[in-house]
Amino acid sequence: MDMPRDSFQDVSDEALLVLYANGEPQAARVLTLRLTPKVMGHAYRMLGDRAEAEDVAQEALIRLWKLAPEWRQGEAKVTTWLYRVVANLCTDRLRKTRGVDLDAIPEPEDGAASAAEQLQHKSRLDALQAGLNTLPDRQKQAVILRHIEGLSNPAIAEIMEIGVEAVESLTARGKRALANALAGRKEELGYSDG
Repeated sequence: MDMPRDSFQDVSDEALLVLYANGEPQAARVLTLRLTPKVMGHAYRMLGDRAEAEDVAQEALIRLWKLAPEWRQGEAKVTTWLYRVVANLCTDRLRKTRGVDLDAIPEPEDGAASAAEQLQHKSRLDALQAGLNTLPDRQKQAVILRHIEGLSNPAIAEIMEIGVEAVESLTARGKRALANALAGRKEELGYSDG
């Protein structure tokens, strides 16, 4: 018997996964709705390609559902496990497609802004993606998780399976390299020093 979706509102991701493994399909629906935007956003920022990000998000969630019966609640957070899987899948895809110009792929447009604002926003996103693409994979991942996804350094350390100090170092070096990659483009991107 399916339980109403509202009854799962305050249930943790880990508990929802266990409920799904125990035969509650509604738990999977709720968890999918909750996690897909995070997974998709992270994959998109890593890859810069919406179609590739959708494939990665789908693959990561399929792996989660297959893993559900063996999930040991309390050992790791579902989101931590998923971010790690997404990062690994993205890294694999980037290694296979190093020759592809990810910057040539247009950003999705936001219908709420004017045409000029959309162009400005797209230029900034393209510049950010181009700058991110100049970073080594580990720095890129750390910068995205910290400054775009907003995760804490300990959470990033767990996802990347490194120490907090290593996260801080990767993030600092990544930010410096990103700043250098974008240096001299402030005016072009509509930023002023004033």
